[in-house]
Amino acid sequence: MTDPTRILVTGGAGFIGSHYVRTLLGPDGPGDVTVTVLDKLTYAGNPANLAEVRGHPGFAFVHGDICDAGLAARLMARHDQVVHLAAESHVDRSIDGGAAFVRTNVVGTHTLVHAAHEAGIATFVHVSTDEVYGSIDEGSWTEDEPLAPNSPYSASKASSDLIALAYHRTHGLDVRVTRCSNNYGHHHFPEKVVPLFVTNLLEGRPVPLYGDGAHVRDWLHIDDHVQGIELVRTEGRPGEVYNIGGGTELSNKELTRLLLEACDADWDTDVTHVEDRKGHDRRYSVDCAKIREELGYAPRKDFRTGLAETVRWYRENRSWWEPLKERAAL
Repeated sequence: MTDPTRILVTGGAGFIGSHYVRTLLGPDGPGDVTVTVLDKLTYAGNPANLAEVRGHPGFAFVHGDICDAGLAARLMARHDQVVHLAAESHVDRSIDGGAAFVRTNVVGTHTLVHAAHEAGIATFVHVSTDEVYGSIDEGSWTEDEPLAPNSPYSASKASSDLIALAYHRTHGLDVRVTRCSNNYGHHHFPEKVVPLFVTNLLEGRPVPLYGDGAHVRDWLHIDDHVQGIELVRTEGRPGEVYNIGGGTELSNKELTRLLLEACDADWDTDVTHVEDRKGHDRRYSVDCAKIREELGYAPRKDFRTGLAETVRWYRENRSWWEPLKERAAL
């Protein structure tokens, strides 16, 4: 019997990270892994997200900062693989001030990949975003597209991608990068558009729609994103980048109408038009042919089904999100 693969998951108390951990350690997980979560527990990291796996014999939690080089070195020495999700990720916050984004996303990623190289980590999966490509009017980005980020957030993520890939090219570290489209689903911190709009509508409050509402995003359910990350971890190629998309492109106006419908709300009374975000990218769209053809990825969650499930989860779990909104003054 072989020993289980020891996986370090950074940012594992956040939205995507916690679902990845719950999936790995759940009944449908691989069964041959142990998981250590490293999380600083900033405003978006929630210990409650890990409640269902906290008693699992293969689970451990470390409260710490990915910029702590000593901690990173000690943890790398005890693990075989890394799935790196820890990041500052909210564009509006990066516009107000980018320093935290550079520290966490750039310095933190360098701290981790350097420690991984020094420790001889077998595989380092770096989870990134389609926002590093910038904006595209038509067509879809392949992984070979030059990076052209437009916000401090996306610029910091593009920098982290390049740093991670440089450790593959320079040192031979097995780095695999994923770039996902917009995620949605349960346990999503309510500053992002879907949970913010849903929770506002459930509270009887209007939703703020940026500009003309014609900005287009591709929507990816958290289940499908986790499926893609796991395929890249287990079957991806060293030094490669893999786009992960959901296959549902909607304008913000179209998304808002679907959310209003799901929450029994009305456009005229429940939508407030607000000034557009600075540097707001017009459209994102990723070409997923590479991960589909190489690794067999395909999104499984129908968008309308996934959205209905998401709204239902927020409706039934007010005790999870109400304190978060109150503390964050959302």
